[in-house]
Amino acid sequence: MSKSDLMGVWVRRFLEEYLIGERNYSSNTQASYRDTLVLLLPFLAKRKKTSVDRLALSKISSDDIRSFLVYLEEDRKCSTSTRNQRLAAIHALSKFIARKSPEHIVWSQEIASVPFKKTSKPTLAYLEKDEMDAILNAPDVQTRQGKRDYALLLFLYNTGARASEAAQLKISDLKLGSMPSVRIIGKGMKVRYCPLWSLTLKTIELLVAGRPLHDPVFLNCRRQVVTRFGIHSLIRRSVARASRKVASIKEKKISPHSIRHTTAVHLLRSGVDINTIRAWLGHVSLDTTNVYAVIDLKMKANALAHCEIIQKLPKRKSWQNENTMAFLRSI
Repeated sequence: MSKSDLMGVWVRRFLEEYLIGERNYSSNTQASYRDTLVLLLPFLAKRKKTSVDRLALSKISSDDIRSFLVYLEEDRKCSTSTRNQRLAAIHALSKFIARKSPEHIVWSQEIASVPFKKTSKPTLAYLEKDEMDAILNAPDVQTRQGKRDYALLLFLYNTGARASEAAQLKISDLKLGSMPSVRIIGKGMKVRYCPLWSLTLKTIELLVAGRPLHDPVFLNCRRQVVTRFGIHSLIRRSVARASRKVASIKEKKISPHSIRHTTAVHLLRSGVDINTIRAWLGHVSLDTTNVYAVIDLKMKANALAHCEIIQKLPKRKSWQNENTMAFLRSI
């Protein structure tokens, strides 16, 4: 077996050359690709009755990949979207190998022929204004952690930032001048700037007062940088408290991304144009942002009201035998 046919060699090159060197993917994206390979390689090694280090590309077929996908869904109980995400990572690996090693082009085409499974897109969850206000009011601002929680929730709602973007935010990213704004580093290391409300500005200023510029803005109770998992935990706590006051929250599955959707919908309702919202959220394509114009039932109802046809129905005349012909002519 030649070295160029060893799966392990290509996995290392794929992670180092492609994900980091060529694409410069974020650490979260790198971890997603890594997790796929951590599951895939032992599965294939067991199926081929060999060690991971001795796996050969030439011995791996599209049927093996299909079996892996079945394993994900049936044994690991993964959703269809997770199954497709894992397959996308495998496709990316096979295409990388084909570009670097022409002798594996046919093999790559076979792997790329494994199709994605169709799935219905879930409805995007977002909050009405009273629901969002209830979540913002959930933290106890009399405590240090409560003040941090309130500032973080307010920041997420103000900017529509992802959990990972808020977690990596540095004090130096805040522009606290006459036009306060924040510098956010999003997917693909793309930078965008979002304006800050005066309330958000005052709340965050109290949070970061006296701390060095290289410090993270949001710290956990141990004074360490908050993680995106910590932000998810904060949302769960806040939703649980808020749902006691606003019952409709219980019917929704709320996550940090739901607050991002809420920001977009509320901006749209306020009359902000869709292209500005695209820049606000850091979407590459306008098609991604257009989904918010589709999901908001309130805006649809308002639009329908503007074009509603109002027609006066003729008064129903009482039936009289002697006027039957006159009645028929009046219809």
